[in-house]
Amino acid sequence: MASSTWLLLSVFTLFSLLFLASSSKDNMPITITVPLTSTTYKNKLSTEDMTFVKHLASASLSRAHRLKYGKAASPPVETSLFPRSYGGHSFPLSFGTPSQKQSFLVDTGSHVVWVPCTTHYTCTNCSFSNANSKKLPIFNPKNSTTSKSLDCRNPKCVDPSSPDAHLKCPPCNRNSKHCSHACPPFTLHYGTGESSGYFLLENLHFPGKTIHNFLLGCATSSARQPTSDGYAGFGRSIFSLPEQMGVKKFAYCLNSHDYDDTQNSSRLIFDYRDGDTKGLSYTPFLKNPPNWPVYYYLGVKDIMIGKKLLRIPSKYLAPGFDDSGGVVIDSGFAVGYMARPVYKIVTDELKRQMSRYRRSQEAEEAVHFAPCFNFTGHKSIKIPDLTYQFTGGINMVVAGESNFLFIGGEDDETSIACFYMTTDITQSLEFTPGPSIILGNSQHVDYYVEYDLKNERLGFRQQTC
Repeated sequence: MASSTWLLLSVFTLFSLLFLASSSKDNMPITITVPLTSTTYKNKLSTEDMTFVKHLASASLSRAHRLKYGKAASPPVETSLFPRSYGGHSFPLSFGTPSQKQSFLVDTGSHVVWVPCTTHYTCTNCSFSNANSKKLPIFNPKNSTTSKSLDCRNPKCVDPSSPDAHLKCPPCNRNSKHCSHACPPFTLHYGTGESSGYFLLENLHFPGKTIHNFLLGCATSSARQPTSDGYAGFGRSIFSLPEQMGVKKFAYCLNSHDYDDTQNSSRLIFDYRDGDTKGLSYTPFLKNPPNWPVYYYLGVKDIMIGKKLLRIPSKYLAPGFDDSGGVVIDSGFAVGYMARPVYKIVTDELKRQMSRYRRSQEAEEAVHFAPCFNFTGHKSIKIPDLTYQFTGGINMVVAGESNFLFIGGEDDETSIACFYMTTDITQSLEFTPGPSIILGNSQHVDYYVEYDLKNERLGFRQQTC
């Protein structure tokens, strides 16, 4: 029986940065590589873990709705990514002077870098074990000699939900020789959660490289967050980590598919070089709809289940003039999402190809994923792959097992698996605004994925991470 402790976030032990980069003439790195820790799931869950999975399905759907509806050559630098039990992947960053190391979630679906901050930080109704503990890891600006509050007249003082809009400064006394107000506080929304605070200018440190006046969100309060980690937004915005670092591309390789806090890390690479990366297939990013400027939209021509081409209507695969439709990739989203019409086409074909296995209505009601199949008594099982056909004639094949969540009985003889994809609760097939498909991180585990910002394209290849 699985231990219940893996269902809770343990306090993240910070790891030293691992930099495996060559040096340029001025001894600055070409790439920065950082350890990446994953927060993903066990290939086989016991029945006692179904409550956690049900919560994960609900949280993932909330994030999908937020993404859809919410308004919301120096060298490469390499670090490690670590899997986390709430479904994300985290890595360490060092801010301040002297530097303070914190853990951050890699999130290509958001665009602000913020961290739990000050000794007064609180997290209400948060789901990690030490949410109310005084030992919660926080960044303390008072302990840094380089920490500066952001002046509201600074060009960086813009609305995070609308980066083109400068936040209004409070009026000044006309008789005052000096008028300097701090940039107004921010509030950021993530699914059902939110975090609020104020912006700082701070130093971000890597071995051999320091980024000065980095815009860092100092969160003083949060609600309904799944982790004590900060968030590192990698989205398309002036606020994002890669944009502020000035890199031409970044890449990661996610190595865990288990919802636990493992110390087995993979890599996160910040690359200041231009050009192709050996062995990668590339597909271009699409132009973003006006109301969703942060996300990475991909050109998908169709989807296959096994060898069956589904002929998904194009209005779901490409963003339209009304901002509806399209496919985005989101590293901070554990579970994939499909709008109800797409989900129905995909699951109908899955059920047809897997009709030899018994459906498990009980499991579907328990975990809120469907369809679920009971494989008990079968010596071997066959689950068809799901293939995304991208613009440019390249395919991303998601192995059948990666699209399913396996649930084992307490006697280890019962074997049930559920299609690991969220959709809208409503049964309506009405076309809704926002992206129709979100590729969550569980769908590109064991892929090396590169976001080429300079050339506006996504590159990938299958490999063991």
